Amino acid sequence: MKLSHFNFKLPEELLAEHPTEIRDESRLMVLDRKKQTIEHKMFKDLIDYFDEGDVMILNNTKVFPARLYGNKEKTGARIEVFLLRELNEEQRLWDVLVDPARKIRIGNKLYFGDDETLVAEVIDNTTSRGRTLRFLYDGSYKEFRQKLTLLGETPLPKYIKREVEPEDEERYQTIFAKNEGAVAAPTAGLHFSKHLLKRLEIKGIEFAEVTLHVGLGTFNPVEVEDLSKHKMDSEEAFVTQQAADIVNDAKTRKKRVCAVGTTAMRAIESSVSSSGTLNEFSGWTNKFIFPPYEFSIANCMITNFHTPKSTLLMMASAFAGHDFIKKAYDEAVKEKYRFYTYGDAMLIL
Repeated sequence: MKLSHFNFKLPEELLAEHPTEIRDESRLMVLDRKKQTIEHKMFKDLIDYFDEGDVMILNNTKVFPARLYGNKEKTGARIEVFLLRELNEEQRLWDVLVDPARKIRIGNKLYFGDDETLVAEVIDNTTSRGRTLRFLYDGSYKEFRQKLTLLGETPLPKYIKREVEPEDEERYQTIFAKNEGAVAAPTAGLHFSKHLLKRLEIKGIEFAEVTLHVGLGTFNPVEVEDLSKHKMDSEEAFVTQQAADIVNDAKTRKKRVCAVGTTAMRAIESSVSSSGTLNEFSGWTNKFIFPPYEFSIANCMITNFHTPKSTLLMMASAFAGHDFIKKAYDEAVKEKYRFYTYGDAMLIL
């Protein structure tokens, strides 16, 4: 498959700027791979496709307020700093993206907050991910993290042109978010409400929680026509033994095992035994899934509608079949489904 196979015309007005008013009332397109049928439903209708003993795999990563605004020493120029990854807790070292990047040199100091209580120094300019900053902070690590949380804002994706609103703090987070570490939300999980989770639970659906801390690499554009040459950024992932047991038991019983989102799918596909079962895992993964690909664990998947040429669309295509997903996306554009982070969802059976 080539990059150009994943291009399509996406009208700008279909990019969702706001979440739906109620989480589980976004639209749901249901794709049945066996029958090659497409149905149009509401997200809460999801429950009709699952029975007792089926398993949903949720990514319980939690987004932290990764976007900071500071001022450069001397000039006072406003600089946006996006925290990507903590490199060293003790030394307060972080990999970051800065904008505008051309204005920042090694040795420059940046000041954050009205009282300028947080200062950072640029110590490396050459990492593939941008810059490395050292925060100069004398308090405890706990106080330092509180300071970052206080000064940071919800890192909405760049395509959302509006200001961050109070509702974003809650809505750009799944209701099962627990383990802080993501700089972007696992968007398929955003559609689950407390009420829907409760109804699924009462019906006997089981949940296995995994963690994949979503980085910006997930959204990095693919810039090579030959997909085998694209390199994904590494992201930290954890699969507990408990989650592996729940999933493997459901597989043995020939039940539905549903990956909620491309991130949950990447986490489980990064830890498969030679016999096709799920293993416990703790580490980094840069797994890139594109067609053709043989999936080992999940036999159904929930995902949002993705942008042209994105690695997320490539994974959905590998799972549903390229021609089928193309047909579904043509239909989604025609039916004005909402795309991207705050957009609608798709269930692939």
